[in-house]
Amino acid sequence: MSAPLERLLKPAEVAKTLGCSEWWVKEQCRRTTVPFVRVGREYRFTSEHVREIVALLERRPGQQTASNGGANAPRRRVQPPPAEQVVQLRARPPRRRAAG
Repeated sequence: MSAPLERLLKPAEVAKTLGCSEWWVKEQCRRTTVPFVRVGREYRFTSEHVREIVALLERRPGQQTASNGGANAPRRRVQPPPAEQVVQLRARPPRRRAAG
C-alpha cells in the first residue's frame, strides 16, 4: 500500500509559520523565488517546501549575500542611458477649420 499524501498548506498557514504576511508569501510565489505547488489558481505548500523556504532565507554572520535578484536582494534603480540627441517635439495645428 502507498503512503497517504501529505496535507498541502495554504499561503496564510505558511505566513503564520514564518511570521510574515500572506501577501509576502504570495508575492514570492509570483516571482518564483520560493518552492510551491500550483493547484488550479491557488498556491499550496508541503512541509518540505516550508523547510526549503527557511533554508533559502537563512543568513549567517559574515555570509556574502548573492546578488542574483532574489527575494532579499536590494533593489537598484536602473538609469536609462543618456540620450545622444534631444529632439524637440512640435504640436500639429488642429484639423478643424475656423468657423467663418
